[in-house]
Parts: sequence; structure tokens; C-alpha cells
Amino acid sequence: MNLRGLVSVSGKPGLFKLIGQNKSGFILETLDDQRNKIVVNISTAKMASLEDITIFGETADLKLSDIFLKMKDSKQVPDAKAADGNSLRTFFSDVAPDYDHERVYASDIKKIITWFGIIKDLPLFTEVAPEPVADGSPVIPAENPVVKKPEPVKEKPKATKAAGKSATRLSQKSK
Repeated sequence: MNLRGLVSVSGKPGLFKLIGQNKSGFILETLDDQRNKIVVNISTAKMASLEDITIFGETADLKLSDIFLKMKDSKQVPDAKAADGNSLRTFFSDVAPDYDHERVYASDIKKIITWFGIIKDLPLFTEVAPEPVADGSPVIPAENPVVKKPEPVKEKPKATKAAGKSATRLSQKSK
């Protein structure tokens, strides 16, 4: 399963595909049919890659990609908007039996099921995940590389001798 390049942004509903980066932030594209592009400011927004998200477990944290695979194999996924908290927890217990019932809230489960509804028709489940990046920098998919133009070097203006002489002349006249 390949979740690389898919992100969730705090304060914005849905999921986004990371397509590039500029000076002020990341360029994202919605995963719906409209494919709207937005720029998310690096300093004000919090982004989380779906590849890096884990769920609290009783013994160890559970990877979101593993939960998505189990949800895909599940017979029936409940509607996150119509189902109540108890039915969502029951379904999630079947998909991820080792999740921590105290630290994972019903709103978290609802968000995960909503995300699954967005990505279930995408070819992510058949793609092989690329190797992880060691430095932790965000990964921009290879089909949309971003080439940064080198910034021109600005030189400091050089002090002229005339400016220095006039300053000494003024100080000599005032004496």
C-alpha cells in the first residue's frame, strides 16, 4: 500500500495529495473530482502524512496503512456520518482488535473511516510503497518534481571614499 504523498491538514476537511513546494508552503491538491489546488503555509498549518500516522495500541502502535488494508478486506464499512459511536467502535474492534479503547476516541475512528471512504477507490492498495526517506523531509511524488530556481546573489554596496571624507570634513568643521 502506498500512502506516500497523501496528507491531512489541520483545520481542513478531507485528504490532500502533496504535489509541490514553494517559498511560503506546500502545494496540495484535493483528492475529489474537482482537484482544487491550495497552498498551505508551513508556519501556520499542521500537516500529517498518512504514511506516518499510527493508532494507539494496547501493546504497540498500529500503522494506519495496516488498518486500511484490513478495512478493505472487511465485508461492510459503516458510514461515518450515519453510524453512532458504539457501532463505529464495534467495527473498529473487528478491524484493529489491539487498539487502545481509552486513548482512541470515537471521533478518531470516524475520521479514519472517512479517510478510508476517500481513498478506497484510488489505486493506492495495489501500489508498492517506496523506500522510506531517512532525513524525515516530506516526500514529493516523482511525477511532479519541483525544480527550484537559484536565487540571485545580492552584493552589499561598497562604501565609497567620498562618503568617508565628507564625514571627516564635517567633524573637522564643527571643531
